[in-house]
Amino acid sequence: MERGAGVQRRIQEIFSERLQVEVPYPDIDLFENGLIDSLVFVDLLLALEEEFSMEIALDRINLDDFRSVAKIADFISSQDNPVEEILIGGHSAP
Repeated sequence: MERGAGVQRRIQEIFSERLQVEVPYPDIDLFENGLIDSLVFVDLLLALEEEFSMEIALDRINLDDFRSVAKIADFISSQDNPVEEILIGGHSAP
């Protein structure tokens, strides 16, 4: 499933490049393992909204959807405005 892998890769890049957090593997629990806290979580939400050109409504946030890179990718892919564009040079197509 290339599209899901592309979304996961982009999320991994957000963690490493923008949040300065190295996530060892996609299924690790980000909260339980201390990789993110509430401040990093807010930065993550802003970065996801920017990267995927979407708005994440606060009333739709379920922390379980953000426990791992894999779950975040599932969340992004399940939104009303799923990411249709595929990467072109590391960024989404217009």
